[in-house]
Amino acid sequence: MTELLLAGLAPAFVPYLDGWALQRRVHAAVVAGTGPEQLILCEHEPVYTAGKLTRADERPDDGTPVVPVDRGGRITWHGPGQLTGYPIVRLPEPVDVVAHVRLLEEVMLRTIAELGVTGRRIEGRSGVWVDPAGGGPAAKIGAVGVRVQAGVAIHGFALNCSNSLEPFEHIVACGIADAGVTTISKELGRTVTPGDVAHRVAERFADLQHGWRFTSAPAVGAVA
Repeated sequence: MTELLLAGLAPAFVPYLDGWALQRRVHAAVVAGTGPEQLILCEHEPVYTAGKLTRADERPDDGTPVVPVDRGGRITWHGPGQLTGYPIVRLPEPVDVVAHVRLLEEVMLRTIAELGVTGRRIEGRSGVWVDPAGGGPAAKIGAVGVRVQAGVAIHGFALNCSNSLEPFEHIVACGIADAGVTTISKELGRTVTPGDVAHRVAERFADLQHGWRFTSAPAVGAVA
């Protein structure tokens, strides 16, 4: 069985380092076979995080500190209004990281489709994208960055719900300079918060991941 943990949604924003420590504790327990797989959903306090491939010219142009992390991908932002998800799960053998990334994308695609937003994938790029109604380059609405260690996935995805887009103006988000960023709220013209979509995301995981059955109803709680 997989446990669903809503580790903190507005106004109980989770400091990124606390959330990362929680991920590592859950990951270690899953690797050791002493704890259940978990889908952790939360909203973080504002933070930039940089994956292993981040270049110096992609970092904030205003000198804002960046937290280096051990996931794939490059630099991104997390913060209020963005739903961040960490599925700490053992991947089937043979381990297929690309298939795991595609699963995370499909969860986001189905979630936003339920709300009336049409998303798509872009060949050669991870994440979920939206084509602007007025034309122009596609805008990213959902990002993916993962790591697999000892057969167990860590890190995950970020779905832009009602967050500000201003922080993305100071970085080259995910190392992609020729595309924009958008949110569910911007596309729909009304406010849709992480709290509005968290249960939908969990349901789509249960639909798509064979054998996933959440052990209890979601309950919001602070990270210990």
